[in-house]
Order: sequence, then structure tokens, then C-alpha cells
Amino acid sequence: MIALLLLLGFVFAELSLLAFGGCNSVLPEMHRVVVDQHHWMSASEFTTLFALAQAAPGPNMMIVPLIGWRVAGAPGALVCAIAMFGPPSLLTAVTLRLWQRFRDHPLRVAAQRGLGPLTVGLVAASAWLITLGTAKTPALLAVTAGVAATAATTRLHPLWLLGTGAVLGLSGLLS
Repeated sequence: MIALLLLLGFVFAELSLLAFGGCNSVLPEMHRVVVDQHHWMSASEFTTLFALAQAAPGPNMMIVPLIGWRVAGAPGALVCAIAMFGPPSLLTAVTLRLWQRFRDHPLRVAAQRGLGPLTVGLVAASAWLITLGTAKTPALLAVTAGVAATAATTRLHPLWLLGTGAVLGLSGLLS
């Protein structure tokens, strides 16, 4: 159990330092490590945990302790949460002083311009990965496209979209 907890800690600490723009930016790599490399869960289980994490109030990183819980119970949830949230918090605290000090430096301005599109691309890759894991039928693909279009063009709260998907799923129309 100790070896598993250490491995979970290492995996999520490493992912945490790559998570520009939040957890969703490293979701494809998290999926690869958790599902394909270590086989801690199936792609379907990963997608279910992602959906559950998105439905819960709070930050979008709630999937991390859920993965830890699924793999190693309460100790796994704690280790994954600390590993995912600790390193970037420390790094942010240390670098924030330098970031403010060089506010008008051309390299800082260039870095900020480059990180925006990079983050958008990583989050888009995450969305594509989740779509591939869930949209197994034309009906599910249509619901996914409809939800994406609605979310992108309206200010409708995501819980309404999740609720609509749940009702459609329970109705049997998406089988």
C-alpha cells in the first residue's frame, strides 16, 4: 500500500507541475497514466469520475482526489490531493514575487501571450479525450455536440446541461 501511495504521489506531483490553466489541461496525460499505463481504472470509469467531479461544487480538479479514492481509498485521495495542489501552490508563492518584479519585461509579456493559446489547446484536447470516451453512438455524439454548442454560446449553468443529459440517459433514448 505504501508503494502505491508513493506512486500516486509521484504521478500527481508531476502532473501538477504541467497543469497550466488547471487540471483540465493535463486531463489527456492523466487519462493516459491512470487508464493506459497503470490500468488503475477503465476509460469509462475515468469519464464517470470526471463527470462526477464537474457536477460537484468547487474547483474543476475534484477528479484528482476521486481517482485517489478509487485507487487507494481515503489515503489515496489525500495523497493525490496534496500531490496535485501542493507543488504548484509552493511554486506560485515563490515565483509570484519575481513575476510582479518583472511586470513590464518583454519576456514576461511574451510568456503570457504564449501561455493563453497553449492552455486553450490543452483544454480542447481534454474535451476531445472525454468525448472519445463517452460518445460511443451517434445519439451520444449528438448530445455531446449539442451540450458543447450550448455551453459555448449561452450562459446556461452546466448543471442544467448535466440534468438534461441524465434525463435523456434515463429515458433510454441514447442507447
